[in-house]
Amino acid sequence: MKQILTLLIGFFVLFSCKNDNLSISKEEISSKKEEKAVQNFGIVIHGGAGTILKKNMSDSLETAYKEKLKEAITTGHTILKNGGTSIEAITATINIMEDSPLFNSGKGAVFTHEETNELDASIMDGATLNAGAVAGVKHIKNPINLALEVMNNSPHVLLAGTGAEQFAREQGFEMMDPSYFYTEKRFQSLQKVKAKEKQNKSVSFDDPFIKNSKFGTVGCVALDQHGNLAAGTSTGGMTNKRWNRIGDSPIIGAGTYANNATCAGSSTGWGEYFIRAMVAHDISAMMEYKGISLQEAAQEVIQNKVPALGGDGGIVAIDKDGNIAMEFNTAGMYRAHMNAEGELIIKIYK
Repeated sequence: MKQILTLLIGFFVLFSCKNDNLSISKEEISSKKEEKAVQNFGIVIHGGAGTILKKNMSDSLETAYKEKLKEAITTGHTILKNGGTSIEAITATINIMEDSPLFNSGKGAVFTHEETNELDASIMDGATLNAGAVAGVKHIKNPINLALEVMNNSPHVLLAGTGAEQFAREQGFEMMDPSYFYTEKRFQSLQKVKAKEKQNKSVSFDDPFIKNSKFGTVGCVALDQHGNLAAGTSTGGMTNKRWNRIGDSPIIGAGTYANNATCAGSSTGWGEYFIRAMVAHDISAMMEYKGISLQEAAQEVIQNKVPALGGDGGIVAIDKDGNIAMEFNTAGMYRAHMNAEGELIIKIYK
């Protein structure tokens, strides 16, 4: 009897151990599956749209643009890959472009009629629909950072001019000397536009050179591994702008919009028309109310609605599933995209 009892206990212990091993094995398999199932994420950027033609671009300048676009987007992609938020990714990405004289934002901002630089930026969180924006600031190195500060640490959405800079001082921002924003290329562009005005007092906005002086913005949209979307846009605005003109870039719904239910978008183009068309929000609304895809909505707005008003430009966008759109109706748009697999696409021309 004793021997039978001993055998039964032995079998019980052995069976229990086997079950425990099976349990651990299942947990290990489950864990490995989770590791392999990398959450979908992606990032898209633009560096402005306009009359960007291959024949007008030197090989060295084209290379410089492509290298800077690559540096910017890989910076954001690395943040997303490491589990960072979409807000963190787009801010860091836009900072790279704001610090480059190649783009019309931050360091490379265009000049106003008064030969100053007035900077605009906005940012939006698709998870909360919270947003922040600044317009007409003259001493802020990275306007997108100040827009983020407005979103996170103020009860407002949009601050402008001296008030925005007073808020910046209170938040510990360094005030840059206006000379930081001076680039000879942008200054000479202003002189050309002014010369055109002198030649013909009733300058036509359809004049190719004058028209192209309105373009130039940087933007970024991203989907992070937590499923959250965000969008940001930063610009120096329009060459030769007067009267503290403000375009679409700091206007939530026009230049920037993000909503986890649909998509995130950042616009670039002739701001007056993008404001009237509420481009970034319209694309999101079409997806929500009509049930169409991001690409279909972006194409309808950029190729039909905006031109019908008389405007042109483009948008980069990403939806909640990681699908993207890089739609524009101009000759070119500096743009790039990276997906969760790290595949990189950089393009300039149509």
